[in-house]
Amino acid sequence: MDAVDPTQPYDPENIFARILRGELPCEKVYEDEFALAFNDIGPQAPVHVLVIPKGEYVSWDDFCLKAPDAEIAGFIRAVGKVARDLGLVEPGYRLLNNVGPDGGQIVPHMHVHLCGGKPLGRMISG
Repeated sequence: MDAVDPTQPYDPENIFARILRGELPCEKVYEDEFALAFNDIGPQAPVHVLVIPKGEYVSWDDFCLKAPDAEIAGFIRAVGKVARDLGLVEPGYRLLNNVGPDGGQIVPHMHVHLCGGKPLGRMISG
């Protein structure tokens, strides 16, 4: 897959939009009015969950610019709840959001990766 240009309009046919509409399955971890969390199909750690907002946002920048304050707060609280529910707060976890081609974003729907379950080492090396 090619990296996403976060300046492009939202594509309602992206894989996460299709998951939100129930057209594609996911292994759901959590859901509320603001967010859906599900296991990544290609996990990079023992725990690797994707948390996506239910609104149509291409990237973190798009989300911050366009989402109402209540939606931003609700999404961030959902991420925290998922981390607590999965027992990741202690000993720790990594929260990652990729934006645009240089950031390695592949799916054009804003999402965060919540990873843990083992020591993850340095975030970026080299």
